[in-house]
Amino acid sequence: MTTTQLQPMPGDWRRALAVVAHPDDLEYGCSAAIAAWTDEGREVAYVLASRGEAGIDTIEPARCGPLREREQRASAAVVGVTEVEFLDHKDGVIEYGTALRRDIAAAIRRHRPELVITLNHRDTWGGVAWNTPDHVAVGRATLDAAGDAGNRWIFPELVEQGLDPWDGVRWVAVAGSSTPTHAVDATPGMERAVRSLLEHRTYIEVLTSEDPETYVRGFLTQHAETTGERFGGRPAVAFELFSR
Repeated sequence: MTTTQLQPMPGDWRRALAVVAHPDDLEYGCSAAIAAWTDEGREVAYVLASRGEAGIDTIEPARCGPLREREQRASAAVVGVTEVEFLDHKDGVIEYGTALRRDIAAAIRRHRPELVITLNHRDTWGGVAWNTPDHVAVGRATLDAAGDAGNRWIFPELVEQGLDPWDGVRWVAVAGSSTPTHAVDATPGMERAVRSLLEHRTYIEVLTSEDPETYVRGFLTQHAETTGERFGGRPAVAFELFSR
């Protein structure tokens, strides 16, 4: 049986906006691609629905949120991203609905990207692990908000706030999909991807008893090499690409 090969991601764009639920969501799969893009002079900004304040059992949310925000900003800087916004939805109970769509549509209008990136919005990870409600809600809302951002009659209050419609989103790329269509060579950005994920040290140290760098390098390398089997043998980051 012939394995379907992944196509290269489009290259004719200048600005991207990545929208995810929590700190570390992007670092567990996208950072190598983002590092390569910023190297090429492209602009990438991050929007996070929450601060990940409910993510560490041993640290109460009031302390955990600011800590994870600092780690996320440091993590983004490693791959050349300086704009990081937090929407302040409550970690663990982010709700899909018009409030979330409005906030993401507003971010899209502010940043005016051609490419929007988000995380797996489906119920499972490849049919073997249940996804979290936060990922599902934010992924779905991001796909919807890409259209909302261009329609002045949806959330007209955004126009009143000075956020004119932006109908320039050409693609939404979903990371962590079990049905990817496109990929980016991970080789140029892999070392920075490792360092970027390592910035989430507080979270990683409660996630695994393994040495953090050994864990991070092993996780990212294995996933990139597995993806690369469908990308000409080159380690890669995969996306399911939806055109608009």
